[in-house]
Amino acid sequence: MPGALSLATGLVKNANSTCLIGRPFQADLEARLGREVRLANDANCFALSEAVDGAGRGARVVFGVILGTGVGGGIVVGGEVLTGANAIAGEWGHTPLPLAGSEARPLPACYCGREGCVETFLSGPGLAADHAREAGEALDAVEIAARAARGDPACEATLARHEARLARALAVVVNILDPDVIVLGGGLSNLPRLYDRVPALWGAHVFSDEVRTRLVPPAHGDSGGVRGAAWLWGRA
Repeated sequence: MPGALSLATGLVKNANSTCLIGRPFQADLEARLGREVRLANDANCFALSEAVDGAGRGARVVFGVILGTGVGGGIVVGGEVLTGANAIAGEWGHTPLPLAGSEARPLPACYCGREGCVETFLSGPGLAADHAREAGEALDAVEIAARAARGDPACEATLARHEARLARALAVVVNILDPDVIVLGGGLSNLPRLYDRVPALWGAHVFSDEVRTRLVPPAHGDSGGVRGAAWLWGRA
């Protein structure tokens, strides 16, 4: 599920599927299905799947990134998901975009009520909105990538902005968490150029003389979330 269950109320919080917010999602599902249901954040499930037997296998600290309709993250340490004291560990998508310059202003509004969140820039819709603002044409992320590959200068500029922003945002994660591996998931993880270009850029923002963190594509593609949910159930 997107978001998490509030530790205070048991109701859903922080979901970009905003119809779930404030709802007793677990109780509703259990009533409808007539059986016990366990819920976990989708990015946490993805990160666990990739850490256990995917692209992060064998690494002690894995950060799983979702770059899709929204932007989320999950942290796995020693094979266990880190949930956090507030059930928000890994929620880097709702931190401000680092070093947002004049090209990012006015800061776009986010569904969470803030402005300039990482999600508003680095999600698929955020990429499309950035292109519309800068190039004046409405294209989705898939078409932007395809046109950039054919040499379209406006689409290439949009992807270059995206890569620079992703590098800055992930550099903050590296500075705080210092993971062995960062695994990208979601639709934008299918852009092969990210895995070379982003690490080439993030070094300028990481507080180290070298960056050994690896940025890798997912081993299990779109199946990561459901596989991770199965791992959570099996380990409970």
